[in-house]
Amino acid sequence: MKEIRAAVLHDFNAPLEIETVRLRGPEAGEVEVDIAAVAICGSDISYLEGGFPTPLPAVFGHEAAGRVRALGPGVRGLAVGDRVVVTLIRACGSCPSCRNAHPAICEAPASPERTPLALPDGTPLAQGLQVGGFAEAVVVDQSQVVRIPDFVPMPSAALLACGVITGVGSAVNVARIRPGEAVAVIGAGGVGLNAIQGARIAGARRIVAIDTSSEKLDAARAFGASDGVSAREAKPWSAAKALNGGRGFDVVLVAVGSAPAYEAAPRYLAPGGRMVMVGLPHASENARYSPLGMAYAGQSILGSMMGDAVIGRDIPWLIEMYRQGRLQLDELVSATWPLDEINAALAATREGRGRRNVVVIGDAPGSGVVPAAKAR
Repeated sequence: MKEIRAAVLHDFNAPLEIETVRLRGPEAGEVEVDIAAVAICGSDISYLEGGFPTPLPAVFGHEAAGRVRALGPGVRGLAVGDRVVVTLIRACGSCPSCRNAHPAICEAPASPERTPLALPDGTPLAQGLQVGGFAEAVVVDQSQVVRIPDFVPMPSAALLACGVITGVGSAVNVARIRPGEAVAVIGAGGVGLNAIQGARIAGARRIVAIDTSSEKLDAARAFGASDGVSAREAKPWSAAKALNGGRGFDVVLVAVGSAPAYEAAPRYLAPGGRMVMVGLPHASENARYSPLGMAYAGQSILGSMMGDAVIGRDIPWLIEMYRQGRLQLDELVSATWPLDEINAALAATREGRGRRNVVVIGDAPGSGVVPAAKAR
């Protein structure tokens, strides 16, 4: 086993501790990746706060990009030195969900007890979200890795691992937005901005963003929203519908992990509309609906795990959208932080400062933020 530095959580709601831990090498079907950049996602915050059940101690972080250092037996299609995105989508490839092109809901998840990480005394260290990306290196299943071209900066590439595929995928893969449909996006954070981008790419006629922050509503417009509505209004759904000619929306994407937002979401829907559950509230939170009202109006609720992404298909497509200037990636990165300052980066994320805060690790080539010019 090798020694690496990682940000370890020992107790919920406690600061992360930068420690030297042990990482075993890749076994059959696994890949070792030196991490160059790892973004902070709202789900990471929820895990650190104990919002989702998980064993401790653990290393979290799941929006990552880096370079392949080593390959386990049987790995094909990758080579040492490849630049890659590392995702939490670990797919067996043979269960009913995987066979039907839904690997994000693979029915054969890895056992939490099986981890490549350990503390110096040999105590197992949980690999949060099957990645453990707040570290200098990770060992993951080959199904979690996608090769990327040189022109994508590592901090931007890291966002493809979760926030981008979740947001865009919720619009394109789950809602299946059709050209000319009207879309409302509740929550204009990192995932919400990508849901807006997905709706724009899909050809939505009107996209209305709803958020409590005027700054985030400005960002929503920059990423493709037609209009913005303050969620602080007494009846924001009425204001949103007024912008759509008085009619509800064909699709409502709930991109914030808030039970009250979910309770309000059906009020935005048009008859026959689709509500997509993108943001993840804490496990203890519940929302209430009127089944009668939704059934009478022919409305539906759709779950969206990681935007129902097939990473080997969707990440190359998104990179091509980026290359063509049709998908904003670099603009999502608000600030970069060294690993030693990860707690400051987490605090900035909790306070809503920035679209995505990214931890840059080591001096891997391409790890820095570069201008948004793409290779043509």
